[in-house]
Amino acid sequence: MPQTVLIVDDHAGFRRAARTLLEAEGYVVVGESATGLEALAAVERFHPELVLLDVGLPDVDGLEVCRRLAGTGPAVVLTSSRDASDYPGVERIGARGFIPKAELSGDTLAAVAA
Repeated sequence: MPQTVLIVDDHAGFRRAARTLLEAEGYVVVGESATGLEALAAVERFHPELVLLDVGLPDVDGLEVCRRLAGTGPAVVLTSSRDASDYPGVERIGARGFIPKAELSGDTLAAVAA
């Protein structure tokens, strides 16, 4: 199970909730980003093992960020308030999988990231 996580989401409330939940379940959140470009810089800076990446970001969307991160090291798990059926084939762009925000937990993240 990856232990260090970067949380990328444009909603500060979701970042706070995800951080609290993941840290309570043993993950180390090494950083947070609100945009795709911030996320790319944060991956370079913090070298997380896992990136929890929102699909809908205000600059570079999460799908493009995932494509750019493919093969660079961290596992990427996409998330959205929308359903997984809205994003078929995320594995083809380099993501380990997808978790709807309402279903985020340490166990689901570990299962998808594995």
